[in-house]
Formats: sequence, C-alpha cells, structure tokens
Amino acid sequence: MIVVLMGVTGSGKTTVGKVLASQLGWKFYDADDYHPAANIEKMHRGIPLTDEDRKPWLQALAKLIDDAWDCGENIVLACSALKHAYQEYLRHHLDVVHYVCLCGPEEMIQKRLASRTGHFMNPGLLDSQFEILEPSEDAIKVDVTGSPEEIAGEIRRRLGL
Repeated sequence: MIVVLMGVTGSGKTTVGKVLASQLGWKFYDADDYHPAANIEKMHRGIPLTDEDRKPWLQALAKLIDDAWDCGENIVLACSALKHAYQEYLRHHLDVVHYVCLCGPEEMIQKRLASRTGHFMNPGLLDSQFEILEPSEDAIKVDVTGSPEEIAGEIRRRLGL
C-alpha cells in the first residue's frame, strides 16, 4: 500500500507522515526532498510553482511510487498533490495508492507556518495553495487539529491498518 498524505503547506504532512510510517513500520518519504533547486528557490521567494515547474518533481515521485510498487514495499509519502491532475499522474491507475487529505482551518495552519523554522516554503504561498487545492474524490479527509499521534491513529483506523 502507498499512502499519500496530501494537503497545503503547514497541514502536517511530514510530521504526521513520520509518525504514521513509524507506527506501521513502513518507509517514509517527503516529496519536498525531490524538488529541483530552482523550485525550492522560487517557493522560498514566495513565487507559486507552475505546472511546468512541477513536472520533473512529479516524474521523480511517480518513479518512487513505481519502484515501491515493483518491490512490494509499503510506503508513506508526504506530498502536497494539490490538483487532481497531479494525483492522477502519481496514481497512474495503481489501486494501491491511497490519498489522505490533511484538512484544517486556514487560521490554524497560518499559525503553524508562522512558528515553523528551517523550511524553504514561504508562508505567503498558503493562500495560493488553498486556491488550487482539489482533494481527490476518494481521498480520506482527516482533521489536523489533534496531535500527530491522534491524526496517525485516525488514518490507520480509516484505512483499516
């Protein structure tokens, strides 16, 4: 199974993903680690990425998913996957890919971003991410107001893990 934790910046994808992977004994991957340097620089400067900017990033993530599938490996992937087109590109008809949308009030996420240090993402991009967020119709929507352990537990319960 491949669990993709999707959502806007600051929704807790990495934090919850690490907890979930640890609880399950699965490998964790952060899609942020696959961005080309030019994308990181744009986001740091507060410039939203275009679909063209995201292409090499999505290709690398699709390869990661294919490799996991080929090896029979269960993984948790933290990835914004904001648009349906990105989600379908990553899934490419594999029924083992399950999307979990981490959802929360914009004000709460803004507060998280304001207190976050050491991340390249400019908090000013949050509004643009909410504008293009298109959770997959079959995504499990999970509220992120609880602790990472509670959120991971809810994800496990909803996926039957």
